[in-house]
Amino acid sequence: MSDASLPPLVVGFDLDMTLLDTRPGIKQVWEQFSASTGILVDADLAVSRLGPPVATEMAHWAEPSRVEELVASYLSLYPRHAVESSTLLPGARSALESVSNLGGKVVVVTAKHEPNARLHFDHLSLPVDELFGDLFGEAKGQALRASGASIYVGDHVHDIAAARAAGAVSVAVSTGPCSAEELADAGADVVLPDLTEFADWLQQHVLQQRLDALEVRLHDLGSLLVAFSGGADSAFLLAAAVRALGTDRVAAATAISDSLPAGEREPARDFAAGLGVRYLTPTTSEMERKGYRANAGDRCYFCKAELIDVLTPLAADLGLAAVVTGTNADDAVAGFRPGIRAARERQAVTPLLDAQLSKQQVRAASRLWGLPTWDKPAAACLSSRIAYGIEVTPRRLARVDRAEVAVRAALGDAGVAVEQLRVRDLGDTGRVELDTRALGLVTSNDGLTLDVVSAVKGAGFPAVVIDPAGFRSGSMNELLPSGPSTEPALH
Repeated sequence: MSDASLPPLVVGFDLDMTLLDTRPGIKQVWEQFSASTGILVDADLAVSRLGPPVATEMAHWAEPSRVEELVASYLSLYPRHAVESSTLLPGARSALESVSNLGGKVVVVTAKHEPNARLHFDHLSLPVDELFGDLFGEAKGQALRASGASIYVGDHVHDIAAARAAGAVSVAVSTGPCSAEELADAGADVVLPDLTEFADWLQQHVLQQRLDALEVRLHDLGSLLVAFSGGADSAFLLAAAVRALGTDRVAAATAISDSLPAGEREPARDFAAGLGVRYLTPTTSEMERKGYRANAGDRCYFCKAELIDVLTPLAADLGLAAVVTGTNADDAVAGFRPGIRAARERQAVTPLLDAQLSKQQVRAASRLWGLPTWDKPAAACLSSRIAYGIEVTPRRLARVDRAEVAVRAALGDAGVAVEQLRVRDLGDTGRVELDTRALGLVTSNDGLTLDVVSAVKGAGFPAVVIDPAGFRSGSMNELLPSGPSTEPALH
């Protein structure tokens, strides 16, 4: 995807006084060193200037000819006296976890002797992917560059030099020997008081990077037709396309078929109108595809194939260069997604995925941009409610749609707000899935339970069950041969 391509997220961290407060342990090591060698070291002074290699500190106390020998003595004392007494600095664990949560890799690059550094990780069970020890200053930059780190977090002015040498963003924390002013004067890109603020900073930094990559990707495409379901992902993609390309080079298409809930149509139209883009409502005929009606585990393949096969010539007629879908980075790793394969085979483009934007980031950016869809609950097509192996028919889809509208109305009349609601068609049985809050209110109130059951039966289901497990996306996959099965009581 040319210039929009983002490398994997790799974040480097220094160790002493960035992640760990090693001062108590290192003070003990120096005291034991003095006792065993007879060389008097001011331990308090030594720990006040942590950062450089131990040989640099040793040179303050010993003859140059003995430094190497005495460093070996110091290092031999370290495991016994320094590891267990060292503690995590505030926010350190959440900082490391924030990288992993964004799908990134954590690299620690430290001046500490590498085997001793590893002892700290093992003792505290730190989520670190790679370690480089015995490096200082610009020499750290070589390891950072080799690992692909784009950010380096440290507490020393020499850590800023390391970040510069690697071409990485320098994030400095004033938890070590250097003040915030000294770190800023040395050229740190960001100065934080400690790591408690790092996770929020990283989320915002990565989000902006990915939004920039999305804009570049959309510019590269030049013009496009958005497969617009009205959901949060495709709505955000449509808004981003308008921002990048303007309304003349963007159009939105909402496919009209029996599988689109009736309540989704008007909001989709209104959203597109609010952006000022051309809005099209082509009819798709997935029901004519045998594989779709058969409703095996690959039903979504045939649905998406129909959608892209309809939109591709439509885009060509409009003079638009590409058909794009709202597939995000989470979708690509979610496992069972045959629809994504169908779209890929037909050269549909996935700008959100290309820019590595996750569902959470899509919602965060949508909120930042003031889009009304930022917190819109997921709304999969109606066919996703029908158990695999049961033929998809217009009658079944309409029954599910009626049931969901009726349940939502019954709960609304009772003053119960519901965000996530599904009525699953198991044949003769309608299985109701509700979000946790609504489920608790319904199951604790016999009258409300009867109202929900009556609503579903009134839509045409002979039997009804309220699922005690509540709403979960993709719950129909549980009924595939490899998935768990449950038999809740019927009403």
